[in-house]
Amino acid sequence: MAIPIIMPRQGLSVESCIITKWHKEKGDTVEIGDLLFTYETDKATFEEESQHSGVVLDIFFEEGDDVPVLSNICVIGEEGEDPSIYSPHTEEKTQEFMQDQTEPTEKEEVDFHGDEQEKAALNENIIKVSPRAKNLADREGIDITEAIPTGPEGRIIERDILTLMENERPLIPSETIEKESELDYEEVNVPNIRRVIARTMHESLMTSAQLTLHSSFDATDILDFRSNLKDKGEKFGLGRITLNDMILFAVSRTLLNHRNLNAYFLGDSMQLFNRVNLGVAIDTPRGLIVPTISNADTKSLNEISQEVKELNEACQSGTISPDLLRNGTFTVTNLGNLGIESFTPILNPPQTGILGVNCITHRARETDGEIEFYPAMGLSLTFDHRAVDGAPAARFLNELVENLEEFSLLLAK
Repeated sequence: MAIPIIMPRQGLSVESCIITKWHKEKGDTVEIGDLLFTYETDKATFEEESQHSGVVLDIFFEEGDDVPVLSNICVIGEEGEDPSIYSPHTEEKTQEFMQDQTEPTEKEEVDFHGDEQEKAALNENIIKVSPRAKNLADREGIDITEAIPTGPEGRIIERDILTLMENERPLIPSETIEKESELDYEEVNVPNIRRVIARTMHESLMTSAQLTLHSSFDATDILDFRSNLKDKGEKFGLGRITLNDMILFAVSRTLLNHRNLNAYFLGDSMQLFNRVNLGVAIDTPRGLIVPTISNADTKSLNEISQEVKELNEACQSGTISPDLLRNGTFTVTNLGNLGIESFTPILNPPQTGILGVNCITHRARETDGEIEFYPAMGLSLTFDHRAVDGAPAARFLNELVENLEEFSLLLAK
């Protein structure tokens, strides 16, 4: 019995996924557990294994297609079974066929006064081409009939047009001159996650009034505390707690005293949250990902540290659930490990605040008439001035500085 394979839904907020690679082709035999295809959301990459054995009867989407979740993408069954009833393109193909019959291209025009054999030959020569390939060919003035199809069922796909452009398209003299003077470069497609980041960052700057305040704190106490953890933490069953974990803990305890920064600004209204869902910006090979520590204000330092490590591992492997990337109420991003002394974080709308953490530098100060040096860690708070004024934002930053400078006492609260 033929069985359609659907595009899985990875999280309630995901509406479509992009197929990045097919590991099986039409006609291939598959067993339960065989890898069928790889796909990605805007934040993570997943692999889909076959839950059925049989033959791949048809593949309905090609690599690079953005496929709505729960859509049929291929069919597995026995040789001789008809997979067409499961095709999401059935109606589209019918419309294309009818249009081709009523509006033949120059390549397909024949004398309809001929015999039935000529008409049958016309039907056999209908060109199958994907929408993306057709758009590219129209834009570049390429004759699609010269392309060699490599898609399913002899379909011309985008890479076939690109191959034709690279290998067979003749250059006119003006193009030859331009070709010789071209700069040497490599053109790559922008990954889906990069497109999402670009769109989000641009919208953030265009739709909010962002202002950044910079401060610093004496990191002596958290450095001493971390040193003590390294020596005795394992004895008390504690994990490897980092300076960033301590800052996340302090932020989660400080935010509820400054609710306009633990909020969403929605234009005509604001949502002030009673719990801190702390977004943690994580650098990955695929781009910046911001998972959420839910109810961070109720979790211990050790719990926050452990959860950050688990989220980081999932982000790095590309298996993070999209549901863990939602509902953040405030974000912390750390560039201190890269030696950055000060920067301007960009808001993650509709959040009203984001904290940038910088590296430790040694500064001088006068104490009892003597000059001493101390380790200072920089903090950069960006906030939406539509929702928060400068003074309240500064008061949050000042309280956070106090909590970090007296971190041992903060843990006792």
